[in-house]
Amino acid sequence: MLLEKERLEVIEYGKRMITEGLTKGTGGNISVVNKEKGLMAITPSGIDYMKIQPEDIVILDVQTGKIVDGERVPSSESDMHRIFYKYRDDIQAVVHTHSKFAAGLSCTGKKLPAVHYLLAVAGIDVPCAEYATYGTVKLAKNAFEAMKGTKAVLLSNHGMITGGATLAEAYNIAENVEFCCELYFIAKTVGEPNILSDEEMKNVVERFKDYGKRIEEHEEI
Repeated sequence: MLLEKERLEVIEYGKRMITEGLTKGTGGNISVVNKEKGLMAITPSGIDYMKIQPEDIVILDVQTGKIVDGERVPSSESDMHRIFYKYRDDIQAVVHTHSKFAAGLSCTGKKLPAVHYLLAVAGIDVPCAEYATYGTVKLAKNAFEAMKGTKAVLLSNHGMITGGATLAEAYNIAENVEFCCELYFIAKTVGEPNILSDEEMKNVVERFKDYGKRIEEHEEI
């Protein structure tokens, strides 16, 4: 089966997206690219994530968007995934969610500021892309433009999209952005959140690059 490994990975994370509350129903979509073959595996449109089988995953040509393998209709947001694979070398997987706190904040048209240091998995902050109708090239272009310099973006009146070197990374970013959106809502109910400086977030971004890969050097206490 063409891109069997990628198909199974997309199915696994699609189920997680439902069970962990990052989307509802058949909303949202997930993809992984194989850049050596110039192909991407993406979730089909309108099928329950818990019922998706490997043969339901659609394989598209990254350059043209044409179906290479699969009988199902690919996600309506396939262009929004494909644009990142065409023009960003650091993104090999994309996760698009309709998680409630990210979607809620997107309805304000405002970015998510650095309310918590964990947001550094995505960047200094998370911008909000201009609104465009779902499934359109305009939305894909808006998302791509807004996500320059970061790995996550809110989609105005819609949800969020994240990218990573692996699907595990892209999904982790989506989880943490949703968590930070929730914290932002909570903080707003009791006062004005204390926003971390760009300098501090840049520091955390650098620290995260080696997180779990080396033992920290400690200062004298």
